[in-house]
Amino acid sequence: MATANASNILSSTFYLTGIPGYEEFHHWISIPFCLLYLVGIMGNCTILHIVRTDPRLHEPMYYFLAMLSLTDMGMSLPTMISLFRVLWSISREIQFNTCVVQMFFIHTFSFTESSVLLAMALDRYVAICHPLRYATILTPTLITKIGIAALLRSAFAMIPLLARLAFFPFCHSHILSHSYCLHQDMIRLACADTKFNVIYGLVLITLLWGMDSLGIFVSYVFILHSVLKISSQEGRFKALNTCASHICAVLILYVPMIGLSIVHRFAKHSSPLIHVFMAHIYLLVPPVLNPIIYSVKNKQIHQGILHLLFPLRISSSLM
Repeated sequence: MATANASNILSSTFYLTGIPGYEEFHHWISIPFCLLYLVGIMGNCTILHIVRTDPRLHEPMYYFLAMLSLTDMGMSLPTMISLFRVLWSISREIQFNTCVVQMFFIHTFSFTESSVLLAMALDRYVAICHPLRYATILTPTLITKIGIAALLRSAFAMIPLLARLAFFPFCHSHILSHSYCLHQDMIRLACADTKFNVIYGLVLITLLWGMDSLGIFVSYVFILHSVLKISSQEGRFKALNTCASHICAVLILYVPMIGLSIVHRFAKHSSPLIHVFMAHIYLLVPPVLNPIIYSVKNKQIHQGILHLLFPLRISSSLM
């Protein structure tokens, strides 16, 4: 027993978990996951291509939408290889260093996406409350600085949390709960005092997600206050309709995020399927649904996609 514990402590190999209880169906389960990743990648790449190539979309709102697509892919793509390695029975093993890098990308882009949604809320606030100053306030230089600041803030915030993992002995089973690495999943395997990581993680979530969500809420309070001053009902509806896609994007990120946090904090002994289900929703739903929502609700993005698919037909209809 002592020898087994010692080998576990020294080992840098961890073992990923697929869908517990359904191992014999993993190959079939991989099909819907393939479709979801395909839809997410194609949808976000399409958004990026349209924003880059269509001069009509070279506006702050669409630059922020491009950032949202990048963060969506940055959050979900790091999980793709390890997920399919498990589902296709190639290997369940993942090395500690690889696990930490995967965690860094997942958590960094998760926090970054929250910051991008805050920036998009501020964009809607300026567009509705200060329309005449919209172009002068949200300049390309400022938008670039916002994007870089959001990424650096999230990345630097994660470094202390993940750096401490290198000093933890792992003497338990080394079996992770998911098909990819999450910080809250790994620290439960550590045979050391993880109080700093737990407290720091809670503070990080409160400060980053909490401040971002508060900023989004305050932005919409001002937006609603400004919209209610519009005399015509049609004008109010048109103003609020420009925010509909963003509100959906906020709910798509925060609802699964809160659900996953609650499951990890307060439902540790619940069915493993619940943990797996919530984790996959958290990472796959935003990249899949955000491009669909914006392509349906946003007229310019919708026209851009039609022009991409049917260039001759759309060009002839415009002439």
